[in-house]
Order: sequence, then structure tokens, then C-alpha cells
Amino acid sequence: MRLFLNGLAASAGAGLTYLRNVIPEISKRREVRTTVALDSALQREFEGIANISFVNLPSPRSTIQRFWREQMHFGRIIKENGADVLISAGNFALRNSPVPQILLSGNSLYTSTDFVVDLRCRRDYRLLADTYLKAVFAKRSLAWADCTVAPTEAFAKELGVWAGTAVSAIHHGFNHERFFKDPGPLPTRIQAKLDEAKPAIRLLFVSHYNYYRNFETLFRALPIIQKKLESRQVKLLLTCKLTSGENPGAYRAEAAAALVRKLNIADSVIELGTVPYGLLHHLYRACDIYVTAAYAESFAHPLVEAMASGLPVVASDLLVHREVCGDAALYFDRFSSEELAAEVKQIADSPALANGLAARGLARSQDFSWSAHVEQLLALARSLLDSC
Repeated sequence: MRLFLNGLAASAGAGLTYLRNVIPEISKRREVRTTVALDSALQREFEGIANISFVNLPSPRSTIQRFWREQMHFGRIIKENGADVLISAGNFALRNSPVPQILLSGNSLYTSTDFVVDLRCRRDYRLLADTYLKAVFAKRSLAWADCTVAPTEAFAKELGVWAGTAVSAIHHGFNHERFFKDPGPLPTRIQAKLDEAKPAIRLLFVSHYNYYRNFETLFRALPIIQKKLESRQVKLLLTCKLTSGENPGAYRAEAAAALVRKLNIADSVIELGTVPYGLLHHLYRACDIYVTAAYAESFAHPLVEAMASGLPVVASDLLVHREVCGDAALYFDRFSSEELAAEVKQIADSPALANGLAARGLARSQDFSWSAHVEQLLALARSLLDSC
């Protein structure tokens, strides 16, 4: 079987995590030959991998440019590469694909009413219009594809209701050996900040800055947590900078930075900046509790990474989060800083609770496998071929 994997949409976050794990797994299947459309700068990460070839295409300057290029040229490129099945990894499908097409849909913003409300409150009408336009094509894409796959059952149901069509669920995975493989030290600047935070209870949130991860609820919870913990210090470590232009996308971080100053918690918020993916395991293991207040998610890879690293988790009460973490996390209303603070205090006050959550999380992380994900994806591709 010959696959054509369109990975041009991957530029940061979950998209990169997906390709970094799926491409090596697909390469292990000797009966499959895969051509990948990928940003040329990313191709270097996969040099020398067997059964994988790459299409050299210039990097698109915008999502609209990428979408237009795909619709105009990808049919011809797919035919030239002799592909049997197209896997579109980026929320947009190819209209009139020359071969059966699997659409991987993982953007929860197109279905999130919270995101719309948030953008209106921020008066970010440009991003609101951009999201609306992309949502139109994302919804049409579900009709253009032969099959749409979501990374969780909860998000598959949400997509299905939104688009009025059936959506399958195949969990994203986790590779323990690959994630913990790199023994190299953290960059000196990051290690120094970690060392400075050592006496405190270290909360960790892994994400670049954006609106839907709801940083503001985390920030408002910090002084409440500090008050509840009395003499014990608490630090929130972020893998981003609260500066516009330092993060992917068009999200403006100035309001978040201003909130940190207003709450007088600048000394408690540690902006680490980007941490190389291969070294993230050192960061997880240097912290005490993983926290997320996201109000929109389709999977959330850092939750699995945190559980695999032995961290207790405090997460906003989303169906996706409950599906991923199960009983290995404590949950709070996504906009309640008071509830978030109360759950953090519970863990900080009870080593037994922290250890129990960590043990359940470690066991839960074993349920996610990139190998199993790829096997199910290939089985779906074969079934589409058989039905032609």
C-alpha cells in the first residue's frame, strides 16, 4: 500500500508532536510506502528513515495559501506519486481527491462556543473572522473526506454533531522509550530558572501562549493558592513567553502579561520559553503538579506526558480531559480559579493523594500507543481500499 500523508499544516504544538511520532511508526511497516508533504525545514528531522519519501514544496505563508495550493495542485502530485490513500493531517480535506481520503481533524476551536465568546470579549475581531472562515472549510472538509478521524471519542461526537456526519475516533498515542530517550541536559538558562524555583511547589503548564488554553484562570488562581498554602511558596512554570511574536499564531499576549503584573505574581510565574521536545521529560520530572485550565481541547498530549512522568494532574473539567486522564486527575470548572486552587491545595497537603494520582497516571499513560494508533489508521486505509 502506498500512502500520501499531507503534513504541511504542522508548524507547532500537537501537529508537530503527531508527525514526530507517527512518521517513524509508519516507517516500520515494511508493506507500506509513504510519501509525506512536509515543511522543508522539518524534513531534516526525518532524514534516513526507511520507507519514507518527501515532497519538496515551499512553505505556505498562511493557512489560506496552503489550502489554495492543496486544492489546486495536490491531486496531480498524489497521482504522480502513485498513492493509494491520502491522509490529510490538518483539519482540511482535499476536494475531489483522486484516491480514498482519511481526514485527521483535531482543531477544537471550530466547534468551541467558549472560543467565540473569548474572542468577542477581547475584541479580536480579525481572529474571529479568520476562525469563522476556516471553520466553514473545515466543516465542508468532513463531507469531502471518505472518513474523518478524531483523536478522542469526546471530540469525535462533538465534530459529528457540528457537521452532521459520522466521525471515527482513534486515540493519539505515546511512546515511552522515545519520549524519555534523550539524556542530554536542559539548556543552561532553563535549568537555572528551575533551580531558582526549587524550594517552592512547582506547578507546570506546557503550551505556547494562546487564548483557548486559558492562561488567565491559572494566573488568577496563583494568589489564591499562595494564600491557601500559607508559608509554602508556589511557582508556575510556563514553556512560553508572555510576549506577542514569541508564540505561534496571532495571539496577543500583552493582556496576559498585564494581568500577571496586576495580580503582583510576576515572581511566581516563570517564563521558561520553548523547551526542546526531546528534553521535556526533564522538565516534567523537575515539577510537582501538572495544571491545565484549557477550555477547548481535542486530545492534549501534555496530559499523557505528565502522567507518564509521574506527575499528579489538575485539569479543567472537559470531556476530553476526563477521557484522557480518567481517575488520574482532579478536575475543576474551567473558569473557576477558586476550584483550581482548592484542587492544587488538596494535592499539596496530601502526599498520599499525590502518590495515588501519580501511580494511576503512570498506569493510564500505558494505554496510549503510537504503534496502536498507526495500526488502526492503516487498517482504516485498507478498508477504504477494499471498499473501492
